[in-house]
Amino acid sequence: MVNPRAMERPRPRPAKKARPAHPKAVEIPGLAARRAALDVLTLVRAGRTIDEALEDCRSFNALEGPDRGFAHALAAGVLRRRGAIDHVIGQYIDRPLPKRSERATDILRLAAVQTLFLGTPPHAAVSTAVALTEAFGETENYAGLVNAVARKVAATGSALLTKLPERIDTPGWMWRSWERAYGPDATRAIARAHTAEAPLDLTPRDPADGEALARDSGGVLLATGSVRLPGGTKVTSLPGFDDGRFFVQDAAAAIPARLLGDVRGKRVFDLCAAPGGKAMQLAAAGAEVIAVDSSGDRLKRVAENLARTKLTALTVKADVATWEPAAPADAVLLDAPCTATGTIRRHPDILWAKTEDSLKETAALQARMIDRARAITAPGGMIVYCVCSLQPEEGEKQIAAALSRHPDLARAPLRPDEIGALPAINRDGDLRTLPSMLADQGGLDGFFAARLIRR
Repeated sequence: MVNPRAMERPRPRPAKKARPAHPKAVEIPGLAARRAALDVLTLVRAGRTIDEALEDCRSFNALEGPDRGFAHALAAGVLRRRGAIDHVIGQYIDRPLPKRSERATDILRLAAVQTLFLGTPPHAAVSTAVALTEAFGETENYAGLVNAVARKVAATGSALLTKLPERIDTPGWMWRSWERAYGPDATRAIARAHTAEAPLDLTPRDPADGEALARDSGGVLLATGSVRLPGGTKVTSLPGFDDGRFFVQDAAAAIPARLLGDVRGKRVFDLCAAPGGKAMQLAAAGAEVIAVDSSGDRLKRVAENLARTKLTALTVKADVATWEPAAPADAVLLDAPCTATGTIRRHPDILWAKTEDSLKETAALQARMIDRARAITAPGGMIVYCVCSLQPEEGEKQIAAALSRHPDLARAPLRPDEIGALPAINRDGDLRTLPSMLADQGGLDGFFAARLIRR
């Protein structure tokens, strides 16, 4: 937490051994959801993504209905607004809690997100925070501190929020990068977009089914062809899910596969294919798809999605950087591993998990993958390279470097009609979407895509 002050009091010494929750704690209404959110945050701190944490967390998966949704909102809210939350909490303590007491810090954050952003009654947020603190031997001595700070945050914290800059929830290195690439105004718009939950987008298996799918699901058909519904919509209950009528895919993520044009009868490699959205698009369009991914578990998801949508593709477990196909491709779609900073609305843990060092590592891997994609594309074939990243090092600069390395590659600029007339074609003719685009309709993931021809 930053800028700590006020509330001078001795810092308690936490107990060394953790103990089970108090027997009465489970009787407090709403405590189970808050405990699950705390467990999710603990897993994220240990290195899991928020998606992995939600999938692996037993206490979260034991919840049902509104409690499950509330726990998700709590954990995601803390990650999404952690900068602002930590600043506000810091005004009411004399110093940050020690690293070994991170669980107590997370409990304070959970109390703060409820009263600052979720509209939870203060007594409910404070009492459950105290109960959680008392439930662990390592944190029980902080109960008084948590009670006092959580009450002060609930009483006066909202007034502090109005004075905070929009960059408060964005790590400095990301903010500086976006300002250089897109300018101050666009960067502030990106930060505003990141404070809201992303909507749910569906890609119809048959593009001609978009209007009917929107009508049947109660969604809105976007100009790009995706059907948009509110975030939190239960996908499995939508009409047509079991029949494979659609698959979940952000509207921006659905664009790159379409940039390959008419793929009927063509041999297309989908590299880094999991979870399979682009492979399904290509298969539905009539391509002979070979979906390659290095993770066997992720390929299982691809296979499951293909089975549900009744589409066919060959799945191959291999390292894309070294994979040797039996014959070259007519077209290659490379959705390369990246920092995923374009998906922060959906994955707010990225704000705190990614660093400049991780950016350098992924950029080097992407260059090797582009080189490999070129090598396995037949002369005259097409390559679409894409990343769900806002970082130019993974997008614009990556393609500029590839064109310098390979004189036999040429850019094939995009046309507005190929992307639903989005104002998202940059001066080089490549796709660049930002989370702030279509703001009045719920925004987009940040995506970059370039189309290349191997001469």
